[in-house]
Amino acid sequence: MAEQASTYRTNGDNGDEGNTDGEHNEWKHRAPYKVHDNDPDFHARYEASCHCGKVCYQLSREKPLDSKYCHCTTCQKLHGAPFQWAAIFHKEDINFTQGHHDLGWYESADKTTVHKLPCKVSCAYCRTPIMDEGRNMILLFPTLINFKSPEDRKNFEPSCHMFYPRRILDINDGKPKWSGINNDSELIEDSPEQDKKRKREEDAKKPTDEKE
Repeated sequence: MAEQASTYRTNGDNGDEGNTDGEHNEWKHRAPYKVHDNDPDFHARYEASCHCGKVCYQLSREKPLDSKYCHCTTCQKLHGAPFQWAAIFHKEDINFTQGHHDLGWYESADKTTVHKLPCKVSCAYCRTPIMDEGRNMILLFPTLINFKSPEDRKNFEPSCHMFYPRRILDINDGKPKWSGINNDSELIEDSPEQDKKRKREEDAKKPTDEKE
């Protein structure tokens, strides 16, 4: 989902503001890395960890803002998998209970290991991908969450597939399948008919210059 990371940028952001690899490590004191110890407003609903257990975090939101499958080649390479399953959260929705000092960074655009947004975050010990951090949001990986029930897991049910033409295998699950980022690209043929109809209606309402 690296192609979508740039959509988290806000007007007025620049490269210097996004680079938090400063000598004072100020990133440790702001979301999503600051610790919510004794915060009465943070109610942990889920717990998650990397493979080795050095990095652990909690989530306070019951459902992600969205959940998607991404088939872009960057996700395939970085995850060593046919596709990526990611869930979008606000930065304040996460609380690191352990290991936020044991994180590694990777900025895929420049291929550097600095904390420059947007960037990819992993456990520095076992290399488990922890999240993608954008300027405003984070993309978490639900496979790290210790779900206590099937109902909890269902809250993270993906809504669609992105970059589906780059897929390694066909997935006939009845979900919308986009050629690129969802709602900003074309729906391909085996998407549900109601989604294709909705997209055609939305495109028909756009001004002529936008269609071009």
